[in-house]
Amino acid sequence: MADTTSPAPDQPAPSTSGAADDAPAPIVPLAQLALADAVRDVEAHVAADGWDAPPRVFALVRTADAMAADPSLADRLPPEVVTAARGIPDHLVSVEQEGLPDVDTLEDLLAGISWPDTVDGAAIVAERVILPPSAEEGLPSDPAAALAYLSSHPDRQDVRLAVGVLRDGTPWCAVRTRTDDGGDVAFGPDLVPGLIEGLRATFE
Repeated sequence: MADTTSPAPDQPAPSTSGAADDAPAPIVPLAQLALADAVRDVEAHVAADGWDAPPRVFALVRTADAMAADPSLADRLPPEVVTAARGIPDHLVSVEQEGLPDVDTLEDLLAGISWPDTVDGAAIVAERVILPPSAEEGLPSDPAAALAYLSSHPDRQDVRLAVGVLRDGTPWCAVRTRTDDGGDVAFGPDLVPGLIEGLRATFE
């Protein structure tokens, strides 16, 4: 079910993909490229299960380190992943976390998470409802009534947010709208700043 318990959900920031064509492309660190691949993969993995799903959280671990700790892992991973991991030291494998607590908001969920030193990053995938600022004027104060208001508002937009951070705070995001569910996904390092900060706090 979409997280509509907060009257002002964290909205994706505008994409910077429309920058001037003559501006030099930024140099992206290899570790961030590996994180971008991992976020893309977990978003696609969750998208395969459809919409109206609860938040899902993933630990991200350097694949080479994970295979060194458990040599049998190489036999369970797709061959292309094993090959990539052996050639890309920063390649990441995702491990979904089961048994997440039943909480009211994503903020409460992230506040209860901390990671051992063996985890190199983390990702969360969650659905949110976005409304124009004008819609908040009629938002009821009662949580149940607010949920009904958000669910039926004609200007609502459902989005799936996938956000990952490395232990050093490096971020990457993916945003998919329900109306553009044919594979049109926006990517960038700072599209969902609130969730980025929430994930960073799990490593503090």
